Amino acid sequence: MSIEHIDTLVVGCGQAGVAMSEHLSNCGVPHLVLERHRIAERWRSERWDSLVANGPAWHDRFPGLEFSTTGPDGFAPKEEVADYFVAYAKKINAPIRCGVEVTSVQRNEGRPSFRVETSDGVIEANHVVAATGPFQRPLLPAIVPSDAGINQMHSIAYRNPGQLPEGAVLVVGAGSSGVQIADELSRSGRRVYLSVGPHDRPPRSYRGRDNVWWLGVLGKWDAETLGPGTEHVTISVSGARGGHTIDFRKLAEQGMTLVGRTETYKDGVMTFAPDLADNIANGDANHLSVLDEADAYIARNGLDLPEEPEARTTGPAPTCVTDPILQMDLAGAGVTTILWATGFAVDYSWLQVGALDENGQPKHQRGVSAEPGVYFLGLPWLSRRGSSFIWGVWHDAKFIAGHISTQRNYQAYRRSDQKETEDA
Repeated sequence: MSIEHIDTLVVGCGQAGVAMSEHLSNCGVPHLVLERHRIAERWRSERWDSLVANGPAWHDRFPGLEFSTTGPDGFAPKEEVADYFVAYAKKINAPIRCGVEVTSVQRNEGRPSFRVETSDGVIEANHVVAATGPFQRPLLPAIVPSDAGINQMHSIAYRNPGQLPEGAVLVVGAGSSGVQIADELSRSGRRVYLSVGPHDRPPRSYRGRDNVWWLGVLGKWDAETLGPGTEHVTISVSGARGGHTIDFRKLAEQGMTLVGRTETYKDGVMTFAPDLADNIANGDANHLSVLDEADAYIARNGLDLPEEPEARTTGPAPTCVTDPILQMDLAGAGVTTILWATGFAVDYSWLQVGALDENGQPKHQRGVSAEPGVYFLGLPWLSRRGSSFIWGVWHDAKFIAGHISTQRNYQAYRRSDQKETEDA
C-alpha cells in the first residue's frame, strides 16, 4: 500500500480540529484533518440529552459564523453546537476525513517527518497537531468496587433520568456537569444526594452582563495558570433553562441533600469529608469577590448598569450543611446509582514521540511541544484561562498555525550561493 504524504496532519475534528484547519488554510499550509467518528462527535454522543453550551451564543462561537437557531443571548443545545461545527467546516472547505482512527505517531529516523499509522493506511507528515481535546478518558475514582451491587456510571454515559434504575442517586462532583445533572434528576422527582467539593461559584450574570463578559473586561480570560496543581479549578456555572447562577442553598431548598467531598466506601457505607460548610462558604466568597470586582469596574468606568443588591443575598444554611451527613448507608438511603461527575484525563498513548512526560501529560509551551513538529490544541490552560473554550481554541489555533508556517519557512530556506549551485 502506498504511503500518503501531507505537510500537517491534524488529529481530531471537534472545535479544535476545525479551528486548526481554518488557520492552516489561511497560512497556506497543506493539511489533512482525521476524525475517527463524525465531526464534533463528543457533543453528540458523549453528553447528556439536555446539555447546552455554558456560555451565551454571542460569545461561545468562532468569529466567522453565528448560530443558526439560538439567539445571541441564548445557550445553544448540544446538537446545534455539533451542527455548528459541521457547518463551519463546510464554510471553510476544511479537508476532513471522517471514520479514520490514528493508532500511532512515530518520528522517522534521519528525516524531519513522522510516520502516522491509521485505520486507513500510513501517512507521513512533517507536522502533527493533537487536537483531541481534554475529555478523552473518564476518571472513575477507585472508591466503590465494581461488584458492590450498586449501579455506577460516569457523567459521560448519562443521558436522562429515565435511563437510571428506580431509586435515589448520589452525584459525586459539583462542577458544571455534576450540578446540572443533579438538578435535572431532582426536578424529575428523584431523591438526590450531591457530593460538593471545593469550587468557584461565579454569577451567571450580574448587573445586566453575563459572566463571560465580566471575565473579559476584568482580564480573567487572559489569566495564565498559576503553577503545577492549579491548572484546574471546579467551576459551578450553568446555561440550563436559560442560564442561572448556581446556589447550593436553593438546591437544598428544592429537596436535594448536600454532602461533603466523597472519601471512602466500606461494606455499603459511604464516608464524606466534614468540609461541606467550608466548601459552600469558600464558593460564596468567590461569588462575592466577582461582584466586588464588577462593582469596582463599573464605578471606575462610569457605566450605567442597574444595581443588583439581591445578588449578594444568601439564604440561611440548610440543615444538611449545619448538621452534615458524614456517613451514609447507601442501601438504607435508597441509593441505587452513583453518578461520578469527576472529570476526565487525556490519553495520548497513540503519540509515541518525546512530547509527553512520565505521566503521559503533554510537555509544551502554548501548544508547541517538546518534540519539534508536534503540537497540542484544545487543552485547558494551553495558553490562558480561555484556551479550552470554543472561542479560546480558535485563537490558540491561530498561534499554532503561525508557528507551523514559520517553521516551514525555515525548512525551505536556502542560502543564495546554494541556490546558484542548484540552478547551475
